[in-house]
Amino acid sequence: MIPEGGAELLRGTVVAVQANFYQVRLVGGGDSVLCTRRSRLKKLGQKVMVGDRVVVEEIDEVARRGAIAEILPRQTQLERPPVANAEQILLVFSLAEPPLDPWQLSRFLIKAELTALTPCLCLNKQDLVSPSEQAAWQERLGKWGYNPLLISVEQQEGLDRVLGQLAGKITVIAGPSGVGKSSLINQLIPDVALRVGEVSGKLQRGRHTTRHVELFELPMGGLLADSPGFNKPDLDCDPTELVYAFPEAREVLGQGACQFSDCLHRDEPNCQVRGDWERYEHYLKFLAEAIARQELRQQRPDEEDSVKLKIKGSGERVYEPRLESKKYRRRSRRSRHQALQDLVEEVQSEELDR
Repeated sequence: MIPEGGAELLRGTVVAVQANFYQVRLVGGGDSVLCTRRSRLKKLGQKVMVGDRVVVEEIDEVARRGAIAEILPRQTQLERPPVANAEQILLVFSLAEPPLDPWQLSRFLIKAELTALTPCLCLNKQDLVSPSEQAAWQERLGKWGYNPLLISVEQQEGLDRVLGQLAGKITVIAGPSGVGKSSLINQLIPDVALRVGEVSGKLQRGRHTTRHVELFELPMGGLLADSPGFNKPDLDCDPTELVYAFPEAREVLGQGACQFSDCLHRDEPNCQVRGDWERYEHYLKFLAEAIARQELRQQRPDEEDSVKLKIKGSGERVYEPRLESKKYRRRSRRSRHQALQDLVEEVQSEELDR
């Protein structure tokens, strides 16, 4: 329950952010309040993110309103999707419709590894493939260093194992369109009604329907965050660190180091990693992308460079001219509305400070 008096401080977790308002689930009773952010936090540049653990004050029990007075230190932080204090990433792919693409899967796994969160792999639509094909994927991905959960949302098979994996943790769910992420969330959290996009028969891809990041409370405890728009993760990292995002390469390096500490595992002498393993080709392609991004950052001292880098599916790097910014372009309706929301928040915060 929200305490009487309105002056007590309570802690909670931010479960939704929309415009300049924050839904905070309070610790203890599970009640939630709609909060604004203290103006001093804004002046300090402290952004409130979904997953933040915060201190709430000036709670109005009748209106169920409050103000975020403090953001507690974050254990982890993701920029895309913007989620704080997440502990693991649940990657959802499908075995069929659309079929599982090893390149795409590898890219998502590498991006997950680079976040420093624990990646958990879930393969949906097992009812659409034969037991032998399921076993083949289990064995193949085992060599990659993963033990995927095979499920069928349609047949409601394996969902208890997914819930067990998510219990008591803040988890970000991600994956390409059309694999059943929203349907899985609907099964795990029956009270949540997410729209499910149909899979395009021509492209074998789904129309992503999630609009904003929100934490959903799981029946067995824990919070689940959807990740809208996260369908083509970039690999922006130090090229020398990329190899550690491959579990099979980490295992090899654990048995013996390369001759050179800055080895990129291409043609350097006495390299321990270079060799006959399935994802070595993936590594070389992702390494080329990481090097290209690093070179571009070094060549471009500011954001107003005249060219931008585009990497084709074959890995070829192409520099395209960057369009000039329109200095006198009229402000969009959305930006004007956002400015108005900021003004409203400032007034509300000043009133709460009185």
